[in-house]
Amino acid sequence: MKSKILIINGHPDPQSFCSALSDSYMKGALANKAQVRSIDLSKIQFDPNLKFGYRKRTELEEDLLKAQELIRWADHLVFVYPTWWGVMPAILKGFIDRVFLPGFAYKYRDNSSTVDKLLSGKSSRLIVTADTPFWYNKLAYKNAEYNVMKRNILKFCGVSPVRVTEIGPIKGSSDKARAGWLAKVSQLGSQLA
Repeated sequence: MKSKILIINGHPDPQSFCSALSDSYMKGALANKAQVRSIDLSKIQFDPNLKFGYRKRTELEEDLLKAQELIRWADHLVFVYPTWWGVMPAILKGFIDRVFLPGFAYKYRDNSSTVDKLLSGKSSRLIVTADTPFWYNKLAYKNAEYNVMKRNILKFCGVSPVRVTEIGPIKGSSDKARAGWLAKVSQLGSQLA
């Protein structure tokens, strides 16, 4: 059985290099006959602000209800996004805040500090662009951003394994380097399928 892959482009600019990376991953997966769907956060309509926290329910917009359906459907979640100020863009964080809700991504257990991980059985890949050299991110910041996305969000909800592919530094990169990154990401999509 071929994989069911959901690609989530978390860059707010539809003309970003992340869009090209998302398309490249999709082409690789489709070439190997995977079932692929995508969500481009620059093109869907939703309020990224979880206005009341968990105190009061904020109804999900139609695009977020569709996103939950796609996440349920998928075996593998691919997040493509840049690192800005050491974290993901606000639009991606807002998407996670609004979509990965209790009862959907996890469920609190009665009289316990533990949760049921409702997204168990899924795997994930983070394809992350940056301008900061990745060796510096590792040494100076201990890969803090990846750890938040991997441990605090995805693994908390049961998604495992979560693998990271680093792309960059983007600023000042040559056409040849970008072509190489696109080919690498296409190969990743092809291998998973």
